[in-house]
Amino acid sequence: MTEIVLGGNKGVRGMAGTIRKIGTGVWNSPFMMRLKHFIDLTADDVETLRALLDCEASVEKRRDLVVDGYPYSKLCFIRDGIAARYKVLRNGKRQIVNILLPGDIVGMPGSFLDHAPFSVIALTEMKLEVCSHDAFVAACYRRPKLALALSWLAVQEATLYAEHIVDIGRRTPVERLAHLLLEIHARLSIVGLAAGNVFDLPISQEIMSDALGLSVPHLNRMLAKLRNDGMVVAADRRVELVDLKGLQQLAHFQQNVLTRIPAPMPVGRELIA
Repeated sequence: MTEIVLGGNKGVRGMAGTIRKIGTGVWNSPFMMRLKHFIDLTADDVETLRALLDCEASVEKRRDLVVDGYPYSKLCFIRDGIAARYKVLRNGKRQIVNILLPGDIVGMPGSFLDHAPFSVIALTEMKLEVCSHDAFVAACYRRPKLALALSWLAVQEATLYAEHIVDIGRRTPVERLAHLLLEIHARLSIVGLAAGNVFDLPISQEIMSDALGLSVPHLNRMLAKLRNDGMVVAADRRVELVDLKGLQQLAHFQQNVLTRIPAPMPVGRELIA
């Protein structure tokens, strides 16, 4: 096994793990599954994107993948596992700004700034498909379709963050919890990791409380309320959304589905209008 360091400098090692080369054959990455929901990719497009990958990295639980305040220059597509993007304040309090799931990108937004504005930590063991930021940008010059795909994903990220602001600012605690469970379910469904209304959520209550701005006891009371109201069953890190419609009404949840990227217009047609 070989050690790999994916981020951090100035004495900060960043995220370390083990690596292996990307194999040949069908690329069934969750990241590719996300893309295919809103963009038409040819076999050549897929191969171009796969050729950008340096390796697949295995990361242990509780490893920092990105360190707040330090440069980060990778785009890592999550193949397996869950991470959290977070900020720790001077008083020691932590706010999780997003839960990262299979198909998500580690390195957005950190790789597009002079230093990472948030840290990212592995909440479970993870597998990442690692791509150089510079290599991806170079590919975007050759194939603007890839740049369009990244901009569509950035819009989706911005929408998620906006909903999280509404969570903290205006939704009640039970509404926040319902919205988070619905959001995670929707995102896992897109990459084929939810069986109907059932999905695995192998993260601690401490993580969920830091994502929702609640104490752990308060989170427990809200989860008990959802259980007692017959909306949710949760046991052994497995969640079933029993009353999906009721939860959506409670949380004012509207799943935002990306529109497909329009096909390019024939040369000259853009001049006719």
